[in-house]
Amino acid sequence: MSIRHGLLALLERGPRYGAQLRTEFESRTGSTWPLNVGQVYTTLSRLERDGMVAQDGADDAGHDLYTITDDGRAELRSWFESPVDRSSPPRDELAIKLAMAVGAPGVDIRHVIQSQRHHTLKAMQDYTRLKAQALADVPANRDEVAWLLVVEQLIFQAEAEARWLDHCEARLVRLAEAAATEPAAGTATTRGPARFPAGRPRTRR
Repeated sequence: MSIRHGLLALLERGPRYGAQLRTEFESRTGSTWPLNVGQVYTTLSRLERDGMVAQDGADDAGHDLYTITDDGRAELRSWFESPVDRSSPPRDELAIKLAMAVGAPGVDIRHVIQSQRHHTLKAMQDYTRLKAQALADVPANRDEVAWLLVVEQLIFQAEAEARWLDHCEARLVRLAEAAATEPAAGTATTRGPARFPAGRPRTRR
């Protein structure tokens, strides 16, 4: 999530001060990614250093105003026109958790998946309720439209995560069942499918 470009987009609408930018950013995104004023002013300082914003006096209440520069507009246009890079995806805590849970001693990975699925489905239901509230009245301004787009993205993301968790559980069950049919090296015992076997499972070739 680019705070830097989000602030530039808001400044393109006209001069703003830090707390105003924070309020408008959260309004546009439905407070999905809350900011603190310190983050805003730190980002503004860096943008000013890079020549993308400049201080532009103060308003009647004495708030220091910032305005976007030509370099800032060029950077914003480039951001809008360029696809978001997916070749280096951000770290996902859930994917890391499941990767580490596979074969971890004493960890019932199916329980981990089921617990996460319950949380994900509840979040999806909450987002769906928010969408219904947003659609109860036709969105009246661009902030309301922007929030509707954000909440719909959250719904689609939760749906995709729930499907992925279903896929993970099904795959792990199949691997555990396959491992249970093969004797451990040097013994005649087999492992049950209740827990995913420790270490990397062996599959039939």
